[in-house]
Amino acid sequence: MRVTVLGGTGFVGSYIVEKLLEHGHDPVLLVRRGSENRVQQPERCWLVPGDVGDPDAVREALKDSEAIIYNIGIIREFPQDGITYQALHFDGAKCAMDIAEAEGVKRFLLMSANGVKGDGTGYQRTKYMAEEALRSSGLDWTVFRPSLIFGDPRGKTEFAKQLYQDVIRSPLPAPLFFEGLLPLDAGSFQMSPIHVLDLASVVVKALNLSETVGQTYPLCGPRTVDWREVIRIIAGAAGTSKPVVPVPVWAVNTAATFFDRFAFFPITRDQLTMLIQGNTCDSAAVFEALGIEAPIAFDEESLQYVTH
Repeated sequence: MRVTVLGGTGFVGSYIVEKLLEHGHDPVLLVRRGSENRVQQPERCWLVPGDVGDPDAVREALKDSEAIIYNIGIIREFPQDGITYQALHFDGAKCAMDIAEAEGVKRFLLMSANGVKGDGTGYQRTKYMAEEALRSSGLDWTVFRPSLIFGDPRGKTEFAKQLYQDVIRSPLPAPLFFEGLLPLDAGSFQMSPIHVLDLASVVVKALNLSETVGQTYPLCGPRTVDWREVIRIIAGAAGTSKPVVPVPVWAVNTAATFFDRFAFFPITRDQLTMLIQGNTCDSAAVFEALGIEAPIAFDEESLQYVTH
């Protein structure tokens, strides 16, 4: 099957492309000029120059395809550079939906996120808006809602390695965020990270299954951990330990008010809000239905890549 992947050069996209090739599909990638070196196995893919903000490039990428995977997402905005949630999560997705319908490409797979909602952060809201637009379309859609995604980033951005570099290696103690005035529950918010290999397998297996049409799949890994455990596990994978200290959310939000528009500041207000909310779900039924055996747990063994 010829499958167009929008967002095929990043961390998750590179694994999806590899899994498509393993299953005998022909991936078509929309690639920004200058990003050609980010493509996995370019000799086996069809490359179309352009970006999601160019309808003509999207139309060219969808030519003769039977399905589209929309995998474009950002974790923070830089409006001065035109990098916004609205442009990439919603406007780009809606443009791709409209062109897919016009070109007769019926199958549309959307990468969303666990916890999206219409009244949430800018990240959550625009992801939710894209979901709603897709459900209102005439396409054969499937939505995936992954939790935090981990796995060897292969030179790209990934949260566990980023935490190792920014937090574990820092001479400062790791922050245990808490709300309110007293740190009674500092670092207690939970998450269920999913390994990128399991996520890619789910997406590609769902591609040809009619029973996945019209379904929204929450995707979390088999192990739920709190923030304190996340710090301990990543440090353990690096062969070390890390002291921790309670940090009030209000203090970080105050600093972020002034600095989160700059790339050097490690966390934005929206990111902190979503972190404190937690990010868990139960995907056992999804894994069983799609034949994903023994999904990879978030532990020291699976995180050996963080120091490489």
